[in-house]
Amino acid sequence: MKKVLKLKIVVVVILFLGYSLNAQTVERVEPPFWWSGMKNTSLQLLIYGENISSLSPKIENTAVQITKVHQAKSPNYLFVDLDISYAKAGKFEILFLKGKKRKLTYHYELKARKKNTESKLGFGSSDAIYLITPDRFANANPKNDIVKGLKENKIDRNDDYARHGGDIHGITNHLDYIDDLGFTAIWSCPLLTNDMKSQSYHGYAITDYYQIDPRFGTLEDYIALSEKASKKGIKLIMDQVANHCGLEHWWMKDLPFSDWVNFQKDFEAGKPTTYSNHKRTTNQDFYASNIDKKRMSDGWFVDSMPDLNQRNPFLATYIIQNSIWWIELANLGGIRQDTYPYPDKNFMAKWAGAIMQEYPNFSIVGEEWSTNPLLVNYWQAGANNKDSYQSHLTSTMDFPMQKNIVDALKEEESWGSGLVKMYEGLANDFAYANPEKIMIFPDNHDMSRIYTQLNEDVALTQMALAYLLTLPRIPQIYYGTEILMNDTAKPGDHGLIRSDFPGGWQGDKVNAFTGDGLNSQQKEMQWFVKTLLQYRKNSKAIHQGKTKHFAPNNGIYVLSRTFENEQVILFLVKKPQILDMEYYQELNLDTVPYKNILTGKKLQFSQNFNFDKVGVYLFTSKL
Repeated sequence: MKKVLKLKIVVVVILFLGYSLNAQTVERVEPPFWWSGMKNTSLQLLIYGENISSLSPKIENTAVQITKVHQAKSPNYLFVDLDISYAKAGKFEILFLKGKKRKLTYHYELKARKKNTESKLGFGSSDAIYLITPDRFANANPKNDIVKGLKENKIDRNDDYARHGGDIHGITNHLDYIDDLGFTAIWSCPLLTNDMKSQSYHGYAITDYYQIDPRFGTLEDYIALSEKASKKGIKLIMDQVANHCGLEHWWMKDLPFSDWVNFQKDFEAGKPTTYSNHKRTTNQDFYASNIDKKRMSDGWFVDSMPDLNQRNPFLATYIIQNSIWWIELANLGGIRQDTYPYPDKNFMAKWAGAIMQEYPNFSIVGEEWSTNPLLVNYWQAGANNKDSYQSHLTSTMDFPMQKNIVDALKEEESWGSGLVKMYEGLANDFAYANPEKIMIFPDNHDMSRIYTQLNEDVALTQMALAYLLTLPRIPQIYYGTEILMNDTAKPGDHGLIRSDFPGGWQGDKVNAFTGDGLNSQQKEMQWFVKTLLQYRKNSKAIHQGKTKHFAPNNGIYVLSRTFENEQVILFLVKKPQILDMEYYQELNLDTVPYKNILTGKKLQFSQNFNFDKVGVYLFTSKL
């Protein structure tokens, strides 16, 4: 009897195992859904499931057509090309056949597009962007601080490199504060899942390109943030990463092709990582060696961030579709693309071109961390490059001017140092295709805080902010700059640069959102930023006016912006003095009354004007 029972058990186990081996499922389809009515009517689906390549996909009784099916090196992938030219919104079935027998059915959806989504305006010189590291801004939902199943499962606000708990709701709950300051756009560091073992708070080691990190919230939370921000006239800019992913990305355990990531053979063999040489000039250098070019674009940043190979056509399509998916779904006002010169540059042109073709009025800013204006200009659309390269990138980041501002304010005044650095830096605008579309900033999440860079000098910090907010540029300011947040204790330390915004956590003794506990200097800076931004928001002279500046003279630099009957004039004063205004007579200062934007006082310029202290003097003819 026992033998019979054992035999029955063995048979059942064998049958169960056989069923399990044959019970295929579709684990992932990416993009998870799409839209009808897009300009590009081709769609490529990445389909993932155990041994899925042994099945043949088929679509019946619908306008959606399969044009080609691609198998990968891994048997667990299929890449399916669809033609959706005549497809209407709705769900349809994808059948997976073994021979003629149906094995699986997957329901895919084409959604209806929202009205006017293709006419997105992006961001421009009339905007002011607030950069936020979400984990460090505000924790509105402590319940999602620790999510079961994720590899990093602790919160420690005493550790600069641990997660602190900030989330999407924390941003949404303080939209009034951001709006009241005068910002018109929010750029958040990446909010997608970073399921890494440690130091994943920053967001740049993405492990799922289609999922909001549950410690930040849900997809619905992100869409709600976009919608609520939009009602206040605030755009949402998404930080995206095409160059690399996180080591714990789901596909790293089962790569579809042998060239999905760079130096993949070495990675799979457990060999030491080949790192990028960071020689970004190889993108433009006519004389660059092939090995230097390869090390630059193919080398990894760090061991935990595999470098993606955008020359693989399936990965290229994947990245392009992912960007468009987020634009369409979240009604984005722009994209900031991380480490722009590091991926394959021909792919990046194709990526940006595909987005701009779908959304001609959209905006994309790329990070080129170089203080050489020639390199910054190379990446902007319209640049007259000798190699005929066209990036389709609307905006670049003004690292050259950022350095000029800091150097100019810290240096002693002389013929070749001090404020002349700003003057000559702005003179380089002749080299740029569209200088007014370049993004200028005092600091960001990767560099020392401006207050620290300027040796905690409030007057110099205000001068830096006033200058960049008056330039023909798109200004970006990092959260906390308005309250003099700093990293002076450990200059350049990333964890400290990204400190918690006071008041974002229950029990904080200082609350910058309400002003409680701020010292007088912090309150003054907050008021200063708000006053400038609120004026800037409605100033066409700053948005699109003619620019004129005068060579610095004895510690004073003058910049004017003029549009129709509005003239804005900025005096940066490093040395208090009575200034002979005859030198600036071409501005016609004595013809109309002016108002001090910061004090509200009206005045008439006399021939000799007294600038009695170091700092910012900002005037407008618009009374």
